[in-house]
Amino acid sequence: MENILDNAVQNGKKITVLGKTASYIPELGRVNKEYLGVCVCTGNGIYHKSGDADVRFTIQSISKVISLAVALERCGFEKTFDRVGMEPSGDSFDSLVKLDLTSDYPSNPMINSGAIAIASHLVSEVSFEKMLWFTRKLCVDDDITLDEKVYRSEMDHISRNKAIAYLLESKGILANSVEESLDFYVRMCSLSVTAASLAGFGLVLASGGIHPVTGERLLHSRVVQTVKTIMLTCGMYDGSGRFAVEVGVPSKSGVGGGILSVVDKRMGIGIFGPSLDEKGNSLAGQYVLRELSSILKLHMFADYEGE
Repeated sequence: MENILDNAVQNGKKITVLGKTASYIPELGRVNKEYLGVCVCTGNGIYHKSGDADVRFTIQSISKVISLAVALERCGFEKTFDRVGMEPSGDSFDSLVKLDLTSDYPSNPMINSGAIAIASHLVSEVSFEKMLWFTRKLCVDDDITLDEKVYRSEMDHISRNKAIAYLLESKGILANSVEESLDFYVRMCSLSVTAASLAGFGLVLASGGIHPVTGERLLHSRVVQTVKTIMLTCGMYDGSGRFAVEVGVPSKSGVGGGILSVVDKRMGIGIFGPSLDEKGNSLAGQYVLRELSSILKLHMFADYEGE
């Protein structure tokens, strides 16, 4: 396994020069875009790493998976999706065009408008401290903390998300104030993780919500089923369709450079590669996942016996 990961990382590093960091958040723009790390956590709880798999970065939009799961656990399916859809948007993750002109609700919980709506519901249900505690359990990583520098940087450059939140408020979608909703949302995006943290979380999801070490059930199986489905259809922003065809593994990206991938009943995969493509997805991270999917036969719909 390590040789496969090493080769994928070595080749992936060659294309980091083609992408850019998320400079619209100044603190993210300062990250070395040549970082690239991958971690695979298999069903027996063993971690296989290569490259910068233990470098800390902020989880960003991958936190939307956690927030959605907690909302489903706390509020139930009907309430969670009462004012947030389940369809791919076809637009950039921070777009508000459809929300303003053609729809009363955000397309899905994986774009900013949908995630802010989910965050607004959670403000009344659970404290940020409990969300941090639960994130540590899901990621099998007790060292996850709030990155204060990134949090402040995002809060100082939040005009776009503030516009989205006020539009949501005007449509009666927010359950709490714009300020409370955005603060909760940004705090969740500013949690520090590693590729190994994401791989651990991926294995929890691949195991149907069961903690891989203790055997404790952390999420209901139906919640996990819903989350993984939304990840497959919407998790890579408006690049989700192509990614599903080429890689075929439920995944969620973040503009911090992370990608969380779930290979059902087999493994969790975590990626860190802050050099992004024009859609906001890790450029080299996607390359690594295409390589792993091909070599390890991970595509959920492929008929490998028929090749």
